[in-house]
Amino acid sequence: MTTARERNWIPLIFVFTFVLVAIITTLFFLPGYDGEVGFDLTILPMLNAIYNCFTFTFLVISLFAIKRKNIKMHRTFIWAAFVSTFLFLITYVTYHYLTEPTLFGGSDLMRYIYLFVLLTHITLAIVNVPLALISVTHGLGNRIAKHRKIARVTMPIWLYVSFTGVIVYLLISPYY
Repeated sequence: MTTARERNWIPLIFVFTFVLVAIITTLFFLPGYDGEVGFDLTILPMLNAIYNCFTFTFLVISLFAIKRKNIKMHRTFIWAAFVSTFLFLITYVTYHYLTEPTLFGGSDLMRYIYLFVLLTHITLAIVNVPLALISVTHGLGNRIAKHRKIARVTMPIWLYVSFTGVIVYLLISPYY
């Protein structure tokens, strides 16, 4: 009999990732909600950027903590990064459910830069979901060698995704 620590979560993680990506993708093909929500929705993208900034900061602190072999602090800030990422996801899905997509209105050169940053951000965000979840399950399961191996790939990707989330907001924010 396998314990919860030994259970192979990878198939469930990939199913979760697929369902999450499918839901978010579907939002872009649905018409925007046309009812009254009672507040200015343009605050949500700013919250997304703030959550991404928090995630980036928490990841950097957790990285410094683990380099100093402070596992407790590392674990605390990784959980904080997961929480801020989850809050980002809630506000992101809410915003894109309630509104039409915002079109970039800058010059052609800036549009190409924006699209490059946006596409790499989205692609790596999708890749990061299973990587982060697999990494944390290995850490929680005390499979340290596997955790370290995947975390060495996950951490730079997650840092890039959270940092570029802020950049994407800064580039598109004048057009909300």
